[in-house]
Parts: sequence; C-alpha cells; structure tokens
Amino acid sequence: MKHSVEEITLKNGAKGLLIDIPGASVMATRIEFRAGMMYAKNHYVYEIPHVVEHLAFGANAKFKDEQAFEAEFTKNGAYHNAWTSDISVCYETECADFEWERIMELQRVSICEPKFNDEELKAEKSNVRSELTGYMNDYYRLLWPRVQQAVGEDILDLSERRETIANIELKDIREHYRRTHTAKNMLFIIAGKIHGRKHKIIKALDSWNLREGEKFEIPMANLHTTEPVSIRRKDASNITFGFSLVTPRHLEPNEVFAMNCLNHILNGTMNSKIFGAARKRGLVYGMGSSIASNANSSYWDFDGEVNIENADELFGLIQTEMVKALNGEISDADFEAAKSYALGRFQMGAQTVGQIADYYAENYFTNETVEKYDNMPNLIKGIDKAKMIELAREFSGSGIKGFAAVSSAEKAIITALGARLNF
Repeated sequence: MKHSVEEITLKNGAKGLLIDIPGASVMATRIEFRAGMMYAKNHYVYEIPHVVEHLAFGANAKFKDEQAFEAEFTKNGAYHNAWTSDISVCYETECADFEWERIMELQRVSICEPKFNDEELKAEKSNVRSELTGYMNDYYRLLWPRVQQAVGEDILDLSERRETIANIELKDIREHYRRTHTAKNMLFIIAGKIHGRKHKIIKALDSWNLREGEKFEIPMANLHTTEPVSIRRKDASNITFGFSLVTPRHLEPNEVFAMNCLNHILNGTMNSKIFGAARKRGLVYGMGSSIASNANSSYWDFDGEVNIENADELFGLIQTEMVKALNGEISDADFEAAKSYALGRFQMGAQTVGQIADYYAENYFTNETVEKYDNMPNLIKGIDKAKMIELAREFSGSGIKGFAAVSSAEKAIITALGARLNF
C-alpha cells in the first residue's frame, strides 16, 4: 500500500510517526513505553510491567471495570491488545476509519487515567500466573530466557518470573505506572488516513494528560558466554533447542538485510543448506534462524526440534554448513536467489494498515530509526556478499554465545551438542 511517513514531536515531549495511507478504511495505533521488565524497580517485583499491561483495559476515569470498557470499545468491531517485553509495554488498536476519534479517546482514557484497584489486581495477578504456567509447557518460551541468561542478560526465566507475582502490591503498580508511563518515555505510531486530519490528530494527542517524566535508555548488559544449559523435562520426547550468537552493537538496516539473506540461504526453504538438507536426510521437521538488533546489541538466533537419535547428526550438519558460510563458501547463484526472494517478500509485506504499522514499529520502538518501506528494494539490491560473510564472522568471533535445550536427555548429551557450535 502506498504511504508516506512523518515523524513529529508533541509539545509534551512524546515522539512518533504519522503514516498516511490514502484511501485506508482502517486506523491502526501503536503506543509504546520503555516500561518492560528491565525497568521494574527490582527483581522482587520483576513481573510488575506484565501486570500493569493486563490492567491497562480495566477500571479508568470513565468506566468502572474491564467489562464496561470492553463493551464500549468493541461495539463497532474495534480491536485492542497489549504486550510486554524486556524493554517495552506496548498498546495496540485497530478500528474502522469512521470511528478513529472515538477509539483514540478511549485509548487515551485507558492509558492516561487508569483507576488501579485491589479487585482487578488480584484477578490479573492470577491471570498472569496462569499465562506463565501455560508458557512453561511451550518449550521455546521456556528455553529462550535461559539462552538470554547464558549470554549475560539480567533477566529472570519463566519459573522465576512466576514466583515474583505474589510480591506485587497495589502501591508497586502505581509506582511503576507513574515512573514509566510518561510523555517523554512514550513513542507512538498512527497509520491510516492522515491527510486532512493531521492537526486534529496532533490536537487529540496533545490532550493526553501524562506527566512529562524522562526518556529511559536501554541498559547495557555485561555480555559473555557460559556453558550449555540443559532443561530437564521427563516428558520431553525430543530435544527443543535454541542458540544465539551475539555482537555487542547495533546493526544498520542494510546489515540486517544482509544477515536475513544469509538466514534464507541457511534455513529459509526446503532448498536451504541446513534446514533443507536436514529435511532431505529426515533429521528434523522444522528449524530456523533470525536476526534482531537493538540499540546496544544484535542477536543471530537459531532454534528447532530434533529427535534425540538424530541430534548429533543434525548438529554436525549445522557445524559443517556454518563453517562453510564463515569461509565464504556461498555460491553467487544462492546469494542472488536469496536477494530475489527478499524482493518478493518485500512486495508481499505491506498489504494492510496493520502490517505497515508493525513494519515501522519494529525499528522505531527499539532504535527510534525510520527506514522507509520504499527504500527496501534499493537496500536489498545493494547487499554485498563479502559484507554478509564479514558480518557472519563478526557474530561468530564475538565470543558471546548461548545455548539451551529442553529434553529428557542426560546433560552430557546437551553439552556434547553445544561443543558442535564452536565455529
């Protein structure tokens, strides 16, 4: 969808993007605060940002409880959601274009004028506990916090997070909200029909009655490498694994695209060097790799599931193909095919208002950078194979690596698999 992007700063210090999509029938908003787990006042109440997020659509200045607010918000089909990460608490809405003003006002009330109370706190603490308990049965959710810990990030794993819920009191909720939900700590994205409404949208945002506060920085972690982490589950019938190679710096957009090309070559399709070859040998049903970058560090992540009897051969294949890639043994044909695939995905990636909002949110909320969607073809075409290999070597040579696996296998097996990741 054709669109244009403008960054604005409000009188109160909040910053954001207005994305004008002519003819759009939907308005999408993303409101983000640096208010995630990293900003809990201490580990004793570590889960507090998650509970604050759950309370976001509860009692407020205009509605007595969540049910009353929900009934009003959704009466014309509008959608809202919220999520919490290590860094962010983010509130999302999508609505029909004809009711964008009504929905924006409801979003203002829910974010700016919550009425936290003991009854809803008790209910949401229980709901968060149930949510985390469910995640304990999702082995990927179980292992990735352990990988983060293994590379030195100051986070808690799922079981540790669950234990902190009981410690949270109403005064903690109010303290965290007051400290983090401030104008200068807020970023926003509004996507839809902006033309002819810009001043009305800015006026509405200027009415958001948040105190000024301060902009929080992303903390710098003391990154390092530790031994492989084995998470024993007697009922685990295979090995669910994840490992991360980390470089302690931010990647520029062209560097992210280069690494995405390498991920495609290694794991993108049935013709890929690791995943495709593993499927052909009958070693693994699914595995993949991805790249992520924030202000201070970047992560090259791999994960998958493998039967215990196939694990050693799979990890041998991973080791072999990674060494080849690091040695520059990538054909021009494979490299050009990966770029062509990326261009095709680009054409498919902005078909809805929500997709466009999410594309800009990924970089803007983490790094406050704007890489315009129309620039992507030139970035993709400009990817250099030598640069791609150089980046892969940077990740491999950083000395920062974490590996964790969930299985019923003995720890010695997991340790042996981890040794295969020395490349």
